[in-house]
Amino acid sequence: MHLQKKVVFITDSDSASGRAILRRLAASGAKFILNSYSGGTDLADELMLVQEAGSQAIVVNIDLCKSAEVADMLQFAALQLGTVDVLIHNNKAVFKCTIEAGEEELFVQSLAVNAKSAFICTQAAGKQMKEKQSGKIIYVSSIHAEKPTGSAFTYSIAKGAVKMLSKEASLELGRYGISVNTIELGPIEGDDQLFESTISTLYHDYEYNVPNAALGVNEDLAELVLFLSSDESKYINGSDIRLDGGFLLHYMNFKMKRP
Repeated sequence: MHLQKKVVFITDSDSASGRAILRRLAASGAKFILNSYSGGTDLADELMLVQEAGSQAIVVNIDLCKSAEVADMLQFAALQLGTVDVLIHNNKAVFKCTIEAGEEELFVQSLAVNAKSAFICTQAAGKQMKEKQSGKIIYVSSIHAEKPTGSAFTYSIAKGAVKMLSKEASLELGRYGISVNTIELGPIEGDDQLFESTISTLYHDYEYNVPNAALGVNEDLAELVLFLSSDESKYINGSDIRLDGGFLLHYMNFKMKRP
């Protein structure tokens, strides 16, 4: 699989998932638009890989919730690299919050970072893709679009919104050769602390809730992103692909695969 001369827009390139995706796609010949809140400081190693691959990257730091900023940035990037071929929305902002005590401001912030940004980026990148009748939009979402966290309800609500955004976009944009899919990422290392809950036991001994007792890593995500970005996935549209090793299928503690 290769993405030779394809322009890939990653919405959060500083995150662990963003860096893993960038490392994997750099070897495929892609060019990059990287939204980096560190201004590229956290991406020194990955940017070196892009350079060594003989490719190009533009690093930006914009507010993805402002449509004018996103549109202006993509117009500028088009003059440097070309229009967007692949949009990878991988924003993940988790705020500990309960329905009983949650603040309205936190609710709005979570929806903005996780869901509103997905809509704005989809609209802007979709316009460029529509003109050339092709494109890939990939939302890196979460199993918590389906399963409550018990600790960060605004995150579940936001990812649930992205799930339906994907369905609506795949139906509308699919008419122009654009495929839109969602990856529902399951547990990786540290998620037991991120989603620590006083009312849910989902993340208790969570590594053993995966049938093979092995947590996923961001490199697993990057491999799937590469496939969905490539021409090999041309008939996949409107899908929610659960990448959790079978985590959500677990239901009997005494059947765990323990050492």
